[in-house]
Amino acid sequence: MEILFLSIHWNIRVDLYHQLGLIDEMMMQRYGEEGIPRRANGKLFSLAECFYSPNTTAGFVVADEVIDGFDRIHHLSGTIKHYEFIDDRYRFGRPHRVVTTLPRPEPPSKPDPTAIRTSVREVLEGASTFQSEANNILILLRRYLEAVEAMDKGKMKMDCHHPPRVQLFTHHQVMLDDQGITAGVDGHVSFNLERLNEMDFKGKLIHMPVPDTSIRIQAPELCVIAQGVNSSDAKRLGFTKEDIAVDSNNGLGPTVAQADFLAGFIDVLVDGRIRRRISSSFDSEGNEFWVRQIAVGHENDPQVGWLLVQVPDYMIFDPVATGLVAPDTDNDSPEYFAAHQGMLYEYYIQECSKILDIPAVELKEVRMAYGPKLFSLVERMGADPCIAPNVVVAGDSFGNGHFLTSGGAMTGMVGHSMSVLNYWKERADGLPVENAITKLAEEIKKGTQDWMDVSALEFYNFSPISFGSDRINSIVNMTNVDSSARAESIDASCRMRHNLSVQDPSDWRRPALLNGRVRTASLQPPIETVPDSLKSTFDGIDVDGNGTLDEEELKTFFQRVGNDLEKTMVSDFMRLADIDGNGLIDWEEFQTVWEDISQSRAKAFTESKTDPV
Repeated sequence: MEILFLSIHWNIRVDLYHQLGLIDEMMMQRYGEEGIPRRANGKLFSLAECFYSPNTTAGFVVADEVIDGFDRIHHLSGTIKHYEFIDDRYRFGRPHRVVTTLPRPEPPSKPDPTAIRTSVREVLEGASTFQSEANNILILLRRYLEAVEAMDKGKMKMDCHHPPRVQLFTHHQVMLDDQGITAGVDGHVSFNLERLNEMDFKGKLIHMPVPDTSIRIQAPELCVIAQGVNSSDAKRLGFTKEDIAVDSNNGLGPTVAQADFLAGFIDVLVDGRIRRRISSSFDSEGNEFWVRQIAVGHENDPQVGWLLVQVPDYMIFDPVATGLVAPDTDNDSPEYFAAHQGMLYEYYIQECSKILDIPAVELKEVRMAYGPKLFSLVERMGADPCIAPNVVVAGDSFGNGHFLTSGGAMTGMVGHSMSVLNYWKERADGLPVENAITKLAEEIKKGTQDWMDVSALEFYNFSPISFGSDRINSIVNMTNVDSSARAESIDASCRMRHNLSVQDPSDWRRPALLNGRVRTASLQPPIETVPDSLKSTFDGIDVDGNGTLDEEELKTFFQRVGNDLEKTMVSDFMRLADIDGNGLIDWEEFQTVWEDISQSRAKAFTESKTDPV
């Protein structure tokens, strides 16, 4: 039995690597080697080198082992070596597949601070270069600050006049009573912190305040609240976010930018890869919906397979409607939960099978550490980041969008953090505090709005934004479909499934007991270029399962679909498809004749649209 703590993976733009290099460079310029902390192995602590170096490699890592220098082989991130896009949307009413393989962005040999893009939109529209466990990046930044703090405390023992550069309160929270956040007569906010103890309570990590540990933070010049999607501290100061409505030009007018996904963490060697898939799904009335899947891995690590599967708007996973449980079954009962979860699992595995190109029956034998978990993505944003004369809200706390772009991480860690750096530079140049904070709030809002604009396209357009604009153009050229094309959508308020189960994204990181095995085999290239539904059709006709179709099986198939052809017509079809003349149609021959028929239908369809009436 093994216990694993999960953390989501980020697709990271190269700007973050350059920014880590900027921090290293600024520390060296300002403090020299004697002012830079050292790792446990005695080397200078370089953020960029721990994140990525051409002299080390990617793989399964423990962040502290890399940071300390105990692990001398690895860096924290992995590079993205494979960009793949599978377009399985129907064409002319029939299954169709286009597979686009795109060139990887080459990682730089060293960080270049001058290459950091200043526009959040430019950052997000660039392709991701690296992948990393989000937790590892946060640990790296925290360990650096802890090392600086420890260095300064050591110097203060020898020289009490040596001011600390950083003071951390990593085991604290703002007190929850009315003394936690107070405002002076000028509106400037002060904070009272209290220490917390972490403990396990019936399998759940809880935080308990430690009595008599209050620490006063008296009206700091600048306080930035970046506390995640739902910030309790910002809310206490009156901050709110509103849903963002987007007009997808589908005749419904502006609707909330929202999509539901199933997320799971599977032990499959996705490797250094972003694989995206878009496919057609049809409701009972034949309306077409486009659904997306994404596979994200980590270079050389078979235990990192994040698979996210979009749920079409019409699908509700109702155990009662499908007859799995009785109509009077309590929604909170174990029977209802098991039936509902079983429906989620079956749908999730089937969709994962299609993007991974692994049979569903085999995928069910692979260890799943987490999920499938149903959750909802909703674009939301505040009106003004400045909520007090000395307080601004940033990161996901100010606005959150479609995270398949890893836009939140890049907007906060690249865009907003550079805005904070600009704040202190302009303060050093003499800009008054109130002017500097106003400008900072404007930059945060602009960066977040850029993210919302880029993110909104992921809800409706077919193109994968995180691939980068150049790669999107390549996909458009391959598929011959405008990147702004859209399919059917249903207003979020009409979704019934939200009443059947609560979407709670708070348990993305939790202990999990793991069963099953680790699948270390690589995803075999090339990706199968034939639609899954076509192979399913062939297998359905092949009643005896011998891998070939005879004349009797074809006749039975046509009768089953309501097309009772004469025997001579079935014989004509056999003669057309049976290329080697052995009286049987194998899989390759079936594909060939199907392609010929599809091309003929497409040509006839096009001509019917262009011929004058």
